[in-house]
Amino acid sequence: MRHIAIIGSGPAGYYTAEACQKQFGEAVRVDIIDRLPVPYGLIRTGVAPDHQSIKGVSRRYEAVALSDNVRFVGNVLVGQDVSIEELVGLYDALVLATGAPADRPLGIPGDDLPGVIGSAAFVGWYNGHPDFAALNPPLHGPGAVVVGAGNVALDVARILAKSAEEFTGSDIVGHALDHLGTATHETITILSRRGPHQIAMTPKELGELGHLTRAVPRVEPGDLPSIDADAALEPGLRKSVTHLRDFAKPRDGAAITVSFDFFAKPVAIEGNGKAERVIVERTRIDEFGRAADTGETYVIPASLVVSCIGYRTPPIPGVPYDESLGRFANVEGRIGPGLYAVGWARRGPSGTIGTNRPDGFLAAENIASDIGEGADKAGRAGLDTLLEARKVDIVTFRDWQKIEAAETARARPGAPREKFASIAEMMSALGG
Repeated sequence: MRHIAIIGSGPAGYYTAEACQKQFGEAVRVDIIDRLPVPYGLIRTGVAPDHQSIKGVSRRYEAVALSDNVRFVGNVLVGQDVSIEELVGLYDALVLATGAPADRPLGIPGDDLPGVIGSAAFVGWYNGHPDFAALNPPLHGPGAVVVGAGNVALDVARILAKSAEEFTGSDIVGHALDHLGTATHETITILSRRGPHQIAMTPKELGELGHLTRAVPRVEPGDLPSIDADAALEPGLRKSVTHLRDFAKPRDGAAITVSFDFFAKPVAIEGNGKAERVIVERTRIDEFGRAADTGETYVIPASLVVSCIGYRTPPIPGVPYDESLGRFANVEGRIGPGLYAVGWARRGPSGTIGTNRPDGFLAAENIASDIGEGADKAGRAGLDTLLEARKVDIVTFRDWQKIEAAETARARPGAPREKFASIAEMMSALGG
């Protein structure tokens, strides 16, 4: 029997569990450990609440979780309740599927002022992540600035721009919906260091901005390259740029403008004890396709600055780490004897949800090659003994289903659920 533990219950974790089932059949026991009492990682707390169809992939993970040889072990904090060393001793293989939940810092003067928020925190706030439920972002002022040229920046801008009615059918948490309803921002500026041809925004997400009831997107026509240059783009990017060209056409006025500011790099954030304005430097594209400084600066008033420039995997003491890439040091998923990484923890924050599936199968193949028939370790029974001795209340998948049912029962009209935004509330839903 092979005993495998996976830290992290997001897509990478469940795809790895599924791959191990297919690799070893009934001759494997998999424990998926998570510090939260609820599974699914970024499916629950990262995917935009108005993108419910994407969240549907969790049903696939549910089928894996309910099988006899896979177990969800929630409410267990690795490093506090149990150590990496202990898990390596208990299991034939330990797989780190912790994702990349930490924001990359802007690294400019003033990025620590109140009102400057990383996208992981801001997205976690409106998605009900317990770590960020009390964020209370400043939404009163003339404008907000979103730094980044990817889909996360679009998600943030769209959430800020939507009316309350447009959240019908979403699972945005109530505290965020109420707070967003008090916002006074008239301009949401998306800053991109390079130009329209260098964005990482997909057509679907860009197209959504063109159909908001109280906001209109705006692109300066002069920021767009010659239309003939679009022919060299790959089809998806070409379609995205077509949306930007549409946004450059005159549009009727609206309460909110979502302004795309290309060739723009934030160089400082200023204010009297809080964010009040962003100092932006105009850039140009150099011969290597990079953003080059021009020395020309201007000011954008902003009480809220959300940085969407990427994520990092937090280090774990004793686990080799690559500081330059912000992920665990590994060779094709292998970190060291019995220790592996998958998903963003392996390759950094890139790709889609489905990109994690091949990582899971690579990990399963590596584990099979490395451990053979297994080393007759204690596995699940050993973990249970250890956690019981430390009085750790684990949450199983059946327990999670009770939490899920309680969230569904308390949903506002038209919403699929109202998430509990604290661990105490989640545990209370289990009764006793």
